[in-house]
Amino acid sequence: MSRSHLTRFAWLSIAAALATIAIKAGAWWLTGSVGLLSDALESIVNLVAAAMTLWMLALSARPPTEEHAYGYSKAEYFSSGLEGALIFAAALAIAWTAIDRLLHPQPLERVGLGLGLSLGATAINFVVGRVLMKAAHRYQSIALEADAHHLMTDVWTSVGVVVAVGAVALTQWNWLDPVIALAVAANIVFTGFSLVRRSALGLLDRSLPGEQRTAIESLLQKHRADGIDFHALRTRAAAGRSFVSVHLLVPGAWTVQRAHELAEEVEREIAAAVPGASVFTHTEPREDPSSYEDIALDRAHTSA
Repeated sequence: MSRSHLTRFAWLSIAAALATIAIKAGAWWLTGSVGLLSDALESIVNLVAAAMTLWMLALSARPPTEEHAYGYSKAEYFSSGLEGALIFAAALAIAWTAIDRLLHPQPLERVGLGLGLSLGATAINFVVGRVLMKAAHRYQSIALEADAHHLMTDVWTSVGVVVAVGAVALTQWNWLDPVIALAVAANIVFTGFSLVRRSALGLLDRSLPGEQRTAIESLLQKHRADGIDFHALRTRAAAGRSFVSVHLLVPGAWTVQRAHELAEEVEREIAAAVPGASVFTHTEPREDPSSYEDIALDRAHTSA
């Protein structure tokens, strides 16, 4: 199924980022709070990340070519990886501003109106983040998932900033504002590290999740009762696509037709257990010693 329709979610994220930048910048301008400034800076990162997500989703939807026979779905990992890097950059900018304000505290102004604007922007991010997360799970898109996690992180950090700025207004502890901004920076660094790690693992052809591998192995076990054996089971995930390959060991006396029918049956069963998977089988005679010379593939799979 084409994934080009996923770009509409990226456009939604871009629209949300533009709206929240304007709202949060207004909140910072009204109050002078460095905590609210840190929130506005993170929204700028949201905009850049959403634009990157749009580009990578459009690229990943391209059909396979001679040069890229497996398609472009891994482009989504570049989007989530860049988003993680941008989060690190935002954290540094927030920390730099917060340390300066910690050394030179300033009173806050028009706190009530500023916090009201910030909460409005937070509500926008919450709604859009939930929409993106639902779409990411439905279509197995790591780019949308990264964008959704980023927005939800923005939501919770915004809530923390609002509470902190409110506390400053009540207590007049002006030092609390930059301290909270530093806490926001630390929190989003953790999110950035998680996104970069997941992107790196995706580019390294990580196996399918454990529950899916277990489901495949259970299907193969059913056929062993009929004298069929299997080895070299390998799986990998590529954003919204999955790939499964396995060698089928059948009695050497079987006809090509019968072995082919078994292979087709196994491929259908695996595709049903792992929706959207591309399944490749290789049939070998069970009695031929050369059929077991590729056992190293099993060892590679086991150690992964």
